[in-house]
Amino acid sequence: MSRWAALPAELDPRVRQLVVRLRRLKDHSGLSLRQLAARTGYSPKSWERYLGGRSLPPREAVEALAGVGGEDPTRLLALREVAAEAWGKGRGTVTTAAVSVPEPAEPSRGPAPAPAPAPAPAREILSAEVNGARSAGGSVRVALVAGAVSLVLSLSTAVLLVVRLGGQAEVGVTDPVAASARASDPPGYTCRAERIDGRWYTGNSRTRDAIVADGHAGPEVAEVQCLLHRAGISPGAVDGIFGPVTEGAVRRFQERAGLVVDGVVGPHTWKALRR
Repeated sequence: MSRWAALPAELDPRVRQLVVRLRRLKDHSGLSLRQLAARTGYSPKSWERYLGGRSLPPREAVEALAGVGGEDPTRLLALREVAAEAWGKGRGTVTTAAVSVPEPAEPSRGPAPAPAPAPAPAREILSAEVNGARSAGGSVRVALVAGAVSLVLSLSTAVLLVVRLGGQAEVGVTDPVAASARASDPPGYTCRAERIDGRWYTGNSRTRDAIVADGHAGPEVAEVQCLLHRAGISPGAVDGIFGPVTEGAVRRFQERAGLVVDGVVGPHTWKALRR
């Protein structure tokens, strides 16, 4: 397991979550930065910036790392979209330099497409509209613009909440009513322990090698929580959400089983949980 340097204290939590997930995926791949560069086409210096929180990785780099680690890129790309918005607000427009077009490794992937500029902050839009309204002497227009901006911010917050809590929401959700319904009506999970071919299953997932860690959600997480209950270690509620309580329970189980204590459920931890 790599010993990573601490991330900058001023780094936005949404960007920090993406970087931590990418670091874990790189660690589980077992590849050095030079080997990762050869497999993905992005240079070691580029990966140092991405994994050090100094530069926002492009979508193609995130997809390439997910492919190397054998993970579905959908969740990582959703996190990347949330992080990109936070990055744009914290540092202004995301220019080509900010996104950091990677230095080509051998063989070269060719020039990366220039990213689209991030939208101007909502406060600047509001300020411009208010000034225009004052110059025209129309106070009604000021109120309408302020209300419209507030509505846009509220809907954006609802969509981002679905992406972060659901972990599987599609990027670019345009129906806020459906998004709110999914967030307020999480799936129910039950634990029905059954031993099949010498291994324990609880009816939520039959995987034995999926990577499950902090920030994940779904039936694989519920399976981990049920198996931890069966092993006599409480992960809290069986809600399918991998949070701090579930991670603490995984760490205690790994320590008891003589495994690497990292709070991440991989093939070795699955094997021990299903015994």
